[in-house]
Amino acid sequence: MSELGDEDAKLVTLAKAVRARNGAGQGAAVRDDTGRTYAATPVSLPSLQVSAVQAAVVMAIASGARGLEAAAVVTGEITLGEEDRAVVREFGGPAAPLHVADPDGSLRVTVTG
Repeated sequence: MSELGDEDAKLVTLAKAVRARNGAGQGAAVRDDTGRTYAATPVSLPSLQVSAVQAAVVMAIASGARGLEAAAVVTGEITLGEEDRAVVREFGGPAAPLHVADPDGSLRVTVTG
């Protein structure tokens, strides 16, 4: 993960760990505007469908965060939903990066705006 700074590399590590711990297809982590981090996996209930990124953002908001500095998702899926990009852009602003990594933690792409 040499392409990432130390703080963003930690997000990928957290996302990878929560994915493995929960046996999920995705794991996500976000860092809020005060440096606190939140990690989550998808929620899939008959009445509620939330991606890992969305769940991590909800956790940050519920904990009082006012914005995001960065987000990361570890996934084996080929594409990332526009909803994930949108929630990071909406809560983090156009400069907040969303790092997408493969299950082994290697960075695939970083998207902003």
